[in-house]
Amino acid sequence: MKIHEYQGKDILRQFGVPVPRGFPAFTVQEAVEAAQKLGGSVWVVKAQIHAGGRGKGGGVKLARSIDEVRTLAGQILGMQLVTHQTGPQGQKVRRLLIEEAADIKKEYYVAALTDRATQKVAMMASSEGGMDIEEVAHKTPEKIIKVFVDPLVGLTDAQALELARGIGVPEASQAEAVQLFKNLYRCYMETDASLAEINPLILEGNGHLKALDAKFNFDSNALFRHPEIVACRDLDEEDPAEIEASKFDLSYISLDGNIGCLVNGAGLAMATMDTIKLFGGEPANFLDVGGGATAEKVTEAFKIMLRNPKVKGILVNIFGGIMRCDTIAEGVIAACKAVNLNVPLVVRMKGTNEDIGKKMLAESGLPIISADTMAEAATKIVAAVK
Repeated sequence: MKIHEYQGKDILRQFGVPVPRGFPAFTVQEAVEAAQKLGGSVWVVKAQIHAGGRGKGGGVKLARSIDEVRTLAGQILGMQLVTHQTGPQGQKVRRLLIEEAADIKKEYYVAALTDRATQKVAMMASSEGGMDIEEVAHKTPEKIIKVFVDPLVGLTDAQALELARGIGVPEASQAEAVQLFKNLYRCYMETDASLAEINPLILEGNGHLKALDAKFNFDSNALFRHPEIVACRDLDEEDPAEIEASKFDLSYISLDGNIGCLVNGAGLAMATMDTIKLFGGEPANFLDVGGGATAEKVTEAFKIMLRNPKVKGILVNIFGGIMRCDTIAEGVIAACKAVNLNVPLVVRMKGTNEDIGKKMLAESGLPIISADTMAEAATKIVAAVK
């Protein structure tokens, strides 16, 4: 789960990480009132969407008068903001953050994230803040400093100092940086985040550090412990099909192709998508029905896939271990009848009660194309779609 920048900054503030003063705004009038409440003579008007690169897309602007705040808020609210993370369709801006301006002397990058390879928390920092960190990692990897934190020990002063020195924080500000990094680490751990990122972390003219942006991803499996974080969820920023799928405990992600995939198990689902591409097709989605799929679940999965107008065919690929093939066959038959299926359907199933499942499909009277191997299934669905 992701949250907006202003929500992330509220969380950082609770853990002692300094952030600029600011207020969210949902209307032009609220933006004006926020600027008046902040006082001063310069404000930053920032679009709030779940994507990076907002500045380059025209979603972050400086205002030097209240009238300018009003004009910019009117321009940004409701715009379709396109960034390198939204794709060409962009994302509609429904909220703003109105913030006091900052005196930026230097920009850094810092983040805490889960590193599965070492089974530790990676604290990453770079002297190249404010830029696309992926680009920095690709072109100048030596500018990214990493320390790996044992969760049983926590981030030590020595590790935090190594990061501060490594990215060139001036000596006079290093003690403050150490404390900030430790607070960020504590924030990451206590909120069950999978990513807590500040880009940029700025050094102000007075030598103090401040988080100028905040990006959080949270582990969905831990959200039951954090109702206050769940309350920050913005469904407008999520794919409606993915929201619908989550209600039925289906793991679904929309893609750009035209072949719908229904598979049990995340690994098999990824292998199925790879196989479709190998044989010249393009998957329209990732869909894992899990190990306990019922006929109702399979029917809902079909409905969600077919809401996508691009879907011209469906491939069902099932390995019956815990999940029995006859249960899936029952679900597929019920789904075909319920949705009045009118696109080609290829079914490949292996494992428990495989013969019973295949017999059920064959005797259903439905135009289901049967396949024995993944290669055969992919070949048949690609040909049927073409």
